[in-house]
Amino acid sequence: MNIAVLSRNPKLYSTKRLIEAIEQRGHNGRVIDHLNCDIVMDEAGPLLYYKGEKLDDIDAIIPRIGASVTFYGTAVVRQFEMMKVLSAVNSLAITRSRDKLRSLQILSRAGVKMPKTAFTNSSKGENKIMRHVGNAPVVIKLLEGTQGLGVVLAETEKGAKSIVEAFDSLKTRVIMQEFIAEAGGADIRAFIIDGKVVGAMKRQGKEGEFRSNLHRGGIANIVELSEDEKATALKAAESMGLAIAGVDMLQSKRGAMVLEVNSSPGLEGIETATKKDIAGEIVEYLERTFESKEIPKDKIKA
Repeated sequence: MNIAVLSRNPKLYSTKRLIEAIEQRGHNGRVIDHLNCDIVMDEAGPLLYYKGEKLDDIDAIIPRIGASVTFYGTAVVRQFEMMKVLSAVNSLAITRSRDKLRSLQILSRAGVKMPKTAFTNSSKGENKIMRHVGNAPVVIKLLEGTQGLGVVLAETEKGAKSIVEAFDSLKTRVIMQEFIAEAGGADIRAFIIDGKVVGAMKRQGKEGEFRSNLHRGGIANIVELSEDEKATALKAAESMGLAIAGVDMLQSKRGAMVLEVNSSPGLEGIETATKKDIAGEIVEYLERTFESKEIPKDKIKA
């Protein structure tokens, strides 16, 4: 198979590992910067060009689309899908996962446990939102934030009001979320491939930090998931239509609660913590799907 990894940086750990896994399993791998792709359409059908080269020999792609280029990146993935090229991750599912509000609405509809979350269009609605979510402390999140950026803990109702007003002055939309104190600044990431949890790690934020993101200085260790945590992670990935996903959860008194479903989860943390060849398992999934000729179809109409 000719497999392309859609990535802006061939030196990134995840990109390098995927290319290694592709070649180790006897396939041809290449890195394609999706921002350098030209999308062409006419009555003859959809076409893609990369740096002037017509892309007509790609069998499958593994999208690694950064949050800042979601619109164009998913357009490129969608064009490949229109050309009947197998994609490890569905373009519509990527779009869903990047929209925090939409993804939470989908998870809520599916009955996936999550911290209580509220959103309002009113710039003076912070007190009303807090009544929906509960008492302070509360977590306030930018709808567009990633890797822990744009996530603020408001210790008091007055503090929450000030934070919401500050974001509102910047014309920035936020959601307010229940703070799960018993999580202790830690979360769990379950890595899912083709309906199975292939690895899981517990990420602990550094002292004094309620965010556990590795980019914020957190540390990761392998963890054995409970049956509740496995079921919650799998339900979350399925509801989003993602065959490959990193599901971030909090351990609470009410059981596992989903924070986010990531459509381009990094490989370095999970492979380091679990000592597993996650990149290889992604390529195996592509092999199985390609051989069966059953390109996954999206079933979620949202």
